[in-house]
Amino acid sequence: MKAIGERERSIENALDAAEKAKQEMARLTNENEQLLKEARAERDLILKEAKEIKEQLLKDAKDQAQVEGNRMIEKARIEINNQKAIAMADVKNQVSKLSLEIARHVLRQELADKGKQEALVGELLKEVKLN
Repeated sequence: MKAIGERERSIENALDAAEKAKQEMARLTNENEQLLKEARAERDLILKEAKEIKEQLLKDAKDQAQVEGNRMIEKARIEINNQKAIAMADVKNQVSKLSLEIARHVLRQELADKGKQEALVGELLKEVKLN
């Protein structure tokens, strides 16, 4: 009987130990699930922040590229206007030189003849007297 009693206590102790192990396993499983839940939440937060940072970096890069592009366009526009002004001044200078050369030729031909010279001087004197 003593052996049966010891056997019963041994079985009860084993059942108690199994129940405690089952409870411990349930507690560890719950704890593990909670840790996984927290890890997933942290992962989602990190991914969200990374996405926001990426979007901000892209926006900043686009804005910087736009500013730089506008600056380059304005610089080119100024350079074009400067070159245009230089070209116009050069054309005016060439036209002036050409006009003077033509006037010199015309005057030489007109003043080559003594009669034409006297007629021109007379006309100029009349214009001076009228003014």
